[in-house]
Amino acid sequence: MATSCSMEKTQATTACGCSSGTVTFDGTDPRYRQVLWLVIVLNAAMFFVEMGGGLAAGSLALQADSLDFAGDAMTYGLSLAVIGMAASIRAKAALFKGLTLGLISLYILGSALYRTFFVGVPEPLTMGVIGVLALAVNLGSVGLLWKWRDGDANVKSVWLCSRNDAIGNVAVLGAAGVVAITSTQWADLAVAVLMSCLFLSTSYHIVKAARQELAVAEPGAAL
Repeated sequence: MATSCSMEKTQATTACGCSSGTVTFDGTDPRYRQVLWLVIVLNAAMFFVEMGGGLAAGSLALQADSLDFAGDAMTYGLSLAVIGMAASIRAKAALFKGLTLGLISLYILGSALYRTFFVGVPEPLTMGVIGVLALAVNLGSVGLLWKWRDGDANVKSVWLCSRNDAIGNVAVLGAAGVVAITSTQWADLAVAVLMSCLFLSTSYHIVKAARQELAVAEPGAAL
């Protein structure tokens, strides 16, 4: 009887996402879903705005940040889709998002290095105006998601991406100032490289957390 009760407690703990008595938020709160929908719309809109501005201004930093907006919109959409599903599915979704973020960061880095000697000086005014708009959107997203910054790998990936966005926008604004003062593209390129490194670091942490959760949900399944 004692063994049976122990097994029931263990199963209940696993089902609710608990670990050593601590509940891990899995995103099932309806308010969290509403926030995710709003953040998805904001990020998708900013992808088009910032990519257009980046192309018009010849700014690699703006283009790199726009790709991050696109990646985040897809990430948040996937996060929303798997909420309430089995822990193994949520972990696999987070693993996919982490690997995708890593690929995006490598593309940004490769593009920045390749175009170093082929891209002219970006237009700093456009960089600054769009950078301020992007920063406002990302700070708003960070504020909306702050309450749910901790949770499983799927939830945490949303928070980390939003945090990266805000950091990236501050860096873009800094680059715009340096470009305006020096009339050279090096600050813009440096920001693109810095952002790609930040995304790689985030990718690593998301993949690491997802593999740990997948190992618990499906022993031997994590890559």
